[in-house]
Amino acid sequence: MRRLFPLPDPDDPAGARAATDREWGLDELADAYAYPATEGPWLRANMVSSLDGAAQHDGKSQPLSSDSDMRIFGTLRGLADAVVVGAQTVRQEGYRPARARDAFAGRRAAAGQAPAPAIAVVSASLDLDFTLPLFTSPLVPTLVLTGAAAPPARVAAAEKAGAEVLVAGDGTGVDPARAVEALAGRGLRRLLTEGGPRLLGQFVGSGVLDELCLTVSPTLTSGTAQRISYGADRAVPERFALASLLEEAGFLFTRYRRT
Repeated sequence: MRRLFPLPDPDDPAGARAATDREWGLDELADAYAYPATEGPWLRANMVSSLDGAAQHDGKSQPLSSDSDMRIFGTLRGLADAVVVGAQTVRQEGYRPARARDAFAGRRAAAGQAPAPAIAVVSASLDLDFTLPLFTSPLVPTLVLTGAAAPPARVAAAEKAGAEVLVAGDGTGVDPARAVEALAGRGLRRLLTEGGPRLLGQFVGSGVLDELCLTVSPTLTSGTAQRISYGADRAVPERFALASLLEEAGFLFTRYRRT
């Protein structure tokens, strides 16, 4: 993995070459992707896109990924308090509980975090398979974010499976801003969303996304796959600033923050 941004120090060409010609370790990646020191919640998204804008191939993001992309994926999870994901993505990607990783154990303990991030599933209908390991055997209890009018029988099924249900909307749906507030109210302020596109579109549309970590995959897919963010148009496009850029084998690992 080669570092492209920030630019190498022109007064230290040897050091610049050393920095760009070797693979970064997990500690270096964790430092590079550390959450900012802020008292409030910070919501970052991690997504991958093909060169022609597809967020998936055959319904999954994995064909667009790479080993280095998965290392960053693991690093971002290793830093997060909670991973926020849409119900459709849980079904399509076969989500499992987040696992504790020795490489991040000391860093998480020092930050007062649980051994692994909680998975927070956003669902209006709660049409989920509560017999899956995500609900029955997580290291940290799985959370389900839903609306006040969610089907009572499905709420009961979620709770029976061991999930904690958080209400983050007045109707059947979830209000993105209230979802962030509900998680922050539980002390989960370092938030990571991995999509899917509809959930990210809701976060973008409501203006609560603080950071986007986007992997640009050197692939072309054509087809009709969704883009990384899908939903109602914003009245005015929101501008983000480039915070960092890494490259490996043609993959670009970008990080943008709200200006």
